[in-house]
Amino acid sequence: MTRTPRTDLLKPIGRLSAETGVKVPTIRFYEKIGLLPEPPRTESDRRLYDDKATRRLGFIRHARQLGFEIEDIRALLALADEPDQPCDQANLIAERQLAAVEARIAGLEALRVELSRIQAATCTGGRVSECRVIEALGDHGACGASHPDPARLAV
Repeated sequence: MTRTPRTDLLKPIGRLSAETGVKVPTIRFYEKIGLLPEPPRTESDRRLYDDKATRRLGFIRHARQLGFEIEDIRALLALADEPDQPCDQANLIAERQLAAVEARIAGLEALRVELSRIQAATCTGGRVSECRVIEALGDHGACGASHPDPARLAV
C-alpha cells in the first residue's frame, strides 16, 4: 500500500526555490538529470518537496557555487547517501576541484598582468589611430605573455 505523504509537511516548487535561491527551471533540470529525486505530486500534478529535498538542493547549490561539475556533484551525493563509506573519494574530488580553482586563479592573474600592461601604455588624449589599447588588442603578438581564454576561466 502506497502512503500518501502529509502535504502539510511539504512545500511547492516556488517555495523551495525561494528558500534555496535556486530557480524553478534549475530545480526541474536537477530532477531531469537525477540529482534530485522526482518529488510526489498533488492530484493537480504540482510537485511537493520535503525537508530532505531542501537539504539536498542546498548541497547541490553550494557545490555549484564552489565550481564543482555536475558529475562530481553526482558522485558526492552518492557518497553522502552512503555515510558509512570511507571519505577518500570525496577528498579526491575536492582536491581535484581545488587544483582546477588554483589553475583558474593563475590564469586570471596572467590576464590581470596583461591588462595592466596594456592599460599602462595608453595614450593620453591622442587619437584612436594612435591608441595603444586598440593596437595591443589588434595584435596578439604585442602581448607581453601568452594568456588563457577568459571564457575557460569562469567558474
